[in-house]
Formats: sequence, C-alpha cells, structure tokens
Amino acid sequence: MRDDLILEDTTLRDGEQTPGVAFSAKQKLAIFDALVAAGGRWIEPGIPAMGGEEVSALKAMLERKDEVNLIGWNRGVRADVEYTISLGFRAVHIGLPTSSNHLKNSVRKDRSWLLSTAQDMVKLAKDNGCFVSISAEDMGRTEPAFLQEYAVAVADAGADRLRLSDTIGILSPSGYAERVRLVREASSIDLQSHCHNDFGLGVANTLAAIEAGVRYFHVAVNGIGERAGMADLAQTVMSLRQWYNVDLGIDTTQLTALARLVAEACKAPTAPWQPIVGENVFAHESGIHTTGMLRDPSTFEPFPPELVGGERKLLVGKHSGRGVIRNVLGADDSADDEIFDRLLERVRAESIERGGAIDPDRLRAMHDELRSALAQ
Repeated sequence: MRDDLILEDTTLRDGEQTPGVAFSAKQKLAIFDALVAAGGRWIEPGIPAMGGEEVSALKAMLERKDEVNLIGWNRGVRADVEYTISLGFRAVHIGLPTSSNHLKNSVRKDRSWLLSTAQDMVKLAKDNGCFVSISAEDMGRTEPAFLQEYAVAVADAGADRLRLSDTIGILSPSGYAERVRLVREASSIDLQSHCHNDFGLGVANTLAAIEAGVRYFHVAVNGIGERAGMADLAQTVMSLRQWYNVDLGIDTTQLTALARLVAEACKAPTAPWQPIVGENVFAHESGIHTTGMLRDPSTFEPFPPELVGGERKLLVGKHSGRGVIRNVLGADDSADDEIFDRLLERVRAESIERGGAIDPDRLRAMHDELRSALAQ
C-alpha cells in the first residue's frame, strides 16, 4: 500500500447525482465547509457547465482554493473545460467512457474519437497550467488491452491522473484489483478508484484498489451517489485507520455530524444500522451484549463511539436482561429480585406491543407500579 494516499470527496458532485437529490447553494456550502473542517483537502464540488446557482456555489468555494484542492468536473467537451478553467479551477477532471457499450450507446463515438478527444482535452488543460484528471468510465466492461492502450495515451498527453471508474459497480474486489494491476503494468500514471455500490462492494473495492496501488480514491458522505451510491467516506476512513493504520488527516470525531448534515440535505435519514455513523452502531439491547458492555465496552464494540462522534446507548426492550434494567434504574444487586423478575416480564410484553424499546421514564413508572402493588 502506498504511503501517499489521497482521499477525494465527491459528495457534492457524484453524491448530488443521487436520484431525487438537489442541493441548494446554501446546502452545498454548508456541506463543503463541514468537509473542510473535518480535514477534507481534495474535493470535487460540482459541475460548472450546469451554470446558474451551481456556479454561484462553486465561486464561493473557489475563494478557499489555496487551502483545498478543488477539482472541476467536465464532460469531454472543449467548451466545458475552457469554462471551468475560466472560473479559476486549478484542477479539472474530464469524463470520458472507454467501454464499447458506453462508446456505442452513450456518446455514439468510436475508439479513435475517444483517443483523439482525450489527448486534445488533456493538452488544453495542461496548456492552461491545470492538474488534469481523466476518466476511463465503465472500465469494468472495457477490454483490458484497450484500457492499457488508453492509459498510455492519456499519460503521454500529459494527464496527471487516470480515474478507473467502475461506473455500474459490477466488479468484485479481486476483479477491481486486477484492473489496477493491468493498468500499472502499462503506465506509471497515478490512478484513482471510483467504485459504485450496486452490489454493496463500494468500500471493499476501494480497499482492494488501494492495496493494488491506486494513490487517489473517491468517497462520498453516507455513500450517496448514482443508483446504489458509492464508497462511503466514514467506512473507508475507519477501515483504513483500524486495519491498515493509515491516517488520512480526517477528524474522525466529526464523521457522525457530517453524516447527519448530508442526510438532512438529502431528506433521507441514515439507517440506524448504517456502519460507523448509524444510531444503532453503539446501541445495545440484548442481555448478553449489555452484560458484557457494563463490564467492558470493548466486549461488543470495535472502537469507542467518541472516536467518530457517536454516542453509546443501553436500551431496554424485548431482548434485555435484568442487568441493564437494574443499571438504567440505578439499582444495585441487592434490590428485590421478585420485582425485577416481574418487571422483566412486563418489559418484554410491552416492548412487543410497542414494537420497540422502553424509554427510561416509562421503565421507572413500570417499576414504581410493581413496587406499589407488591407492597400492598
């Protein structure tokens, strides 16, 4: 694994392309500021060619271009690239497909056009002093020999980076890693992973790509993006931290707050069981789990909630035991066992009826009712 890895966030570009999502300029700037505050230093903030309010937001972000690397996304169209450069972007990305499927059905061009256009667009941006990133879109269905030829062509034209986009998320981790190795055999150009999550492998594929030698990798907050989204920022950051001891400069204590900010902007709350940032990640209800947690939190947690800005919760519900009930009520082991036996029965019955956990106030009321009844 390289020691110069670079995380690039695309929440504000590919992430906003989530069907049904549209950020206002105010929302984009709030998310941008939160990303920067959390340590994000490479950000793909949007698509200049969209114009209008999108450009207003991009101009505001460009005021901070001395502290953040902002990559303007473009189609493989000269006017798009020229406009992005005119706004003040020092780095541009050029989106072009390499699979026969996309060349035929998306842009309706052939490989000769692709190679010529790619080289022309790279030269245009390099002549204007830009860092140039270029895609091999749908590389998962691109013939390996042509993918290698394309990599050599864009590198010879002066591109700084080749984005290997598994556009429809069809590769396995081993398949993605093999594509990375094939390209590295043909060219020394820096590579970037861009992994969609159609089979739930966005993060796994990103880690496989990193192990295979990519330097840059794309992520989005909450894994938002086209269709099933893409590699999740929090999951990727924490996987690299915990398993590979890689510090990307991200303040992990802000991950949960960042996830909630983006979820609110998307009008789509994160699932309670979403890894790293979900409300249930540090919530415990079952008797065996809560007993272990009361003795040592590491028993059933891979890392403490404070590390990602989360909060530990011990819930009382259908699967709870006496231990957590005593803990919530602040009762010691000498408390009347009969009361707690009956209380446990009532907790389980009411939890089933409610279809959820019992809050502490209701638990105390149930306890007081039983104690009064037994005292008569």
